[in-house]
Amino acid sequence: MQRALRLLAVLLSCTGSAGAAEIVVGAGAGALREAIEAAAPGDTLRLGNHQYDGPVVIDRPLTLIGDRDSRIVGNGEGTVVAVEADDVTLKGLYITGSGRRLDQLDSGIALAKGTRRGLIEGNRVVMNLIGVDVQGAIDATVRGNTIVGRTDLHRAEMGSGIYVWNAPGLLVEHNDIRRGRDGIFVSTSMKARYRFNRMQELRFAFHSMYANDIVLENNLSRGNTLGFAFMFSRNVTATDNLSVGDATHGLFLNSVRDSKLIHNEVRDGGEKCLFVYGATRNRFEGNRLEGCDIGVHLTGGASENVLTGNAVIGNRTQVKYVGTRWLEWSGLPETDGKTKAQRGNYWSDHVAFDIDGDGMADSPYRPNDTVDILTWSQPMTRLLLGAPAVQLIRWAQSRFPGLLPGGVIDSHPLMSPEGTGPRPLATPFAVGFIPVGEN
Repeated sequence: MQRALRLLAVLLSCTGSAGAAEIVVGAGAGALREAIEAAAPGDTLRLGNHQYDGPVVIDRPLTLIGDRDSRIVGNGEGTVVAVEADDVTLKGLYITGSGRRLDQLDSGIALAKGTRRGLIEGNRVVMNLIGVDVQGAIDATVRGNTIVGRTDLHRAEMGSGIYVWNAPGLLVEHNDIRRGRDGIFVSTSMKARYRFNRMQELRFAFHSMYANDIVLENNLSRGNTLGFAFMFSRNVTATDNLSVGDATHGLFLNSVRDSKLIHNEVRDGGEKCLFVYGATRNRFEGNRLEGCDIGVHLTGGASENVLTGNAVIGNRTQVKYVGTRWLEWSGLPETDGKTKAQRGNYWSDHVAFDIDGDGMADSPYRPNDTVDILTWSQPMTRLLLGAPAVQLIRWAQSRFPGLLPGGVIDSHPLMSPEGTGPRPLATPFAVGFIPVGEN
């Protein structure tokens, strides 16, 4: 009798055309599940300032819109809101109470494989194992959500804020993500865009593996273990992203090729601003790398990369490259069909003159010598750095570069950082990180 009366109240609250209705969902145990079961495809369910029981499964095209304090609370097992239909919208909801099994991908919200055009917008997804799981959904949008991970688990047991697998056409933008393993984790997924997201208190802010043809722009990583990591991918475009105070790496590339990193900034980092391992045929242009232990670390056979117009400033070691090949880091950004205009990078520790006034130093920049390579491969030799013989080797190589065994050379270094580095950031949160509001 009670269920019948509740369904009658729901039906009496319906408004709209014959093709779609707007339904106000009242309070009570099981009210949301019953409203979903009674709704027709295309209906809108409006949730009041009540707590609704989860988990729920949405198996038809519906729109769920929350009020100021509309809460869907799971029972601590599985996923709280599972979307298993096309054209589902979740908006303005507070969702919490997922399970804690990573092998089952327990989540606050999960978009199922093959579903299309799901929209997850303006929700607060708090204290779930995974915030939003985009598991094979197509042309989905995850926008303007606040996602806060669990605080009662060890880092290895945590899930990601947004977990992406095989989700072509995905758009992830304007989300605030805090706590958990990775802010955004992407695996085996192509053709997606990630922009204007803010991430903090995480292992990796952004972590992608086997993710081709993706665009990453105007994202902020602050105070994480690692900022932006790209692995085993091609045709990645990363522009105007900012890493501030990330402990190990700002930008991390492993086996990435045919990609562009343009106008990104890493500042006040820990170990390395930019780490490049086994990456080939990539373009690094207009990036600013400042205040790390190592500015650029190149290893693992990385080759055929173009570096031009970058500013490498105030790092304890500007470049670390253990190799015997000569790598020219004066990029070739343009050509008129006959000659190529060479333009190098700005190095804050390069002391040189510019007699002809063309903005480029008259002497090349060679950041490393034999002694550097020896101390990197045999750390105990650092004890000998003050020895006269070692100083003599360094002096000789600085006067006669032909004695050098190979390494990085910038034949056209820039005299000033003006015109290099990132453009004025389009991100409105570049200076101060806005609190997400839920702990």
